[in-house]
Amino acid sequence: MLTDKFFVIAEVGHDVTLWILVALSVFSLAFILERWITLSKIGQSSNKAADKIRETLQSNDLSFIEKMSQDWDTLEGRGLSFGLKHAEKNGVDGLEEIFHTYMLTEKPRLEKRLNFLATVGSNAPFIGLLGTVFGIMDAFRGLAQSQGDASAVMIGISKALVATAIGLLVAIPAVVAYNAYQKKVKRVLANLEGIRDICIAYAKTKRSGGN
Repeated sequence: MLTDKFFVIAEVGHDVTLWILVALSVFSLAFILERWITLSKIGQSSNKAADKIRETLQSNDLSFIEKMSQDWDTLEGRGLSFGLKHAEKNGVDGLEEIFHTYMLTEKPRLEKRLNFLATVGSNAPFIGLLGTVFGIMDAFRGLAQSQGDASAVMIGISKALVATAIGLLVAIPAVVAYNAYQKKVKRVLANLEGIRDICIAYAKTKRSGGN
């Protein structure tokens, strides 16, 4: 019968789900570490750019634009370089679209592997729950075969609950990291928008001076 086949699956299903969760935890921790290193480096340069933006707004001095555009090691520097080159040839027309396209091309690199963390965070508990269900099925089947020995089923159920616990332990760091890194990405993109607006203001100023 079909039910008997499910019980056969349950015999190995609990261990399989545990190994899946272990593999997910290894990948998740590796990606969390990699994103932390990458986004921390990008975030530091982005914070410096934000400070420059505030200084510019306070002093109304746009002279730092050309200097920052020479720094190709930062997202802001590359964006300014592209923007200024476009402004020299075409003026303000299309400058906002240039920055928008630049941000769209950089966003996937900033959000790299975050979808994996989100998927792990939302699905690891369900994988753990599935392992628990398999374990409980196997435990009750073992109870039937042991002629009513309750200790056997209690041990089986306690082992089955391990899968749910591991699923939560895998999911929680992934969710926390995903939310934290999404905030970092949004902060970087917001700084790029500020750089875009200042670049447009600089291009308008240069054009007015030229006229």
